[in-house]
Amino acid sequence: MTTLSTARVVPGDWFPGTIPDNARLDEGAYVETSYSFSLCRSRLQPAVTMGEGASAYLGTMFDVGETGRVRVGRFALLNGARIICDGRVDIGDHALISWNVVIMDTYRVPVDPGLRRRQLRFGPPPTAERGDHDVGSRPVTLEANVWVGFDSCILPGVTIGEGSIVGARSVVVGDVPPLCIAAGNPAKLIRSVREQDRSP
Repeated sequence: MTTLSTARVVPGDWFPGTIPDNARLDEGAYVETSYSFSLCRSRLQPAVTMGEGASAYLGTMFDVGETGRVRVGRFALLNGARIICDGRVDIGDHALISWNVVIMDTYRVPVDPGLRRRQLRFGPPPTAERGDHDVGSRPVTLEANVWVGFDSCILPGVTIGEGSIVGARSVVVGDVPPLCIAAGNPAKLIRSVREQDRSP
């Protein structure tokens, strides 16, 4: 449990930052460091919601754009994940997100190579000459009890069904049905979660 001071500082934090005012953390949620919110630029209220018992450990980054919104469900665990969100990312209750997982609802750069080249030529910050294009976002949903293995990447528009497992180092480009195991690049369905795989 993270008990924030009135200044929204994480006690004992190595980083001299604060939790943004538009991040709503249940009193039973745990955040290891305010650094996890250093890329949270959302103007929405709330921008990030963490439910009861949810946790974000070292290395977790909420890279949330101006109109992004992230919801982390009850007792979900983020262990060094990067959430890139310009629209909506929803992580269900009891989800387990392993280290170095990237969950993204946007690519943030155009698919067209000419437009990307133009953006690179002018560099940041955005300018009229650079010709920024809104590449849009597509919501990502990880339903309850999902487990995503380390180094995996969940791409825009994906829904991972309740109780499913994504194998380590997978790239998920399409939906995964409930109670399935998917793995690979691109991720393919391996098998269903069997009755004997489930706890009594």
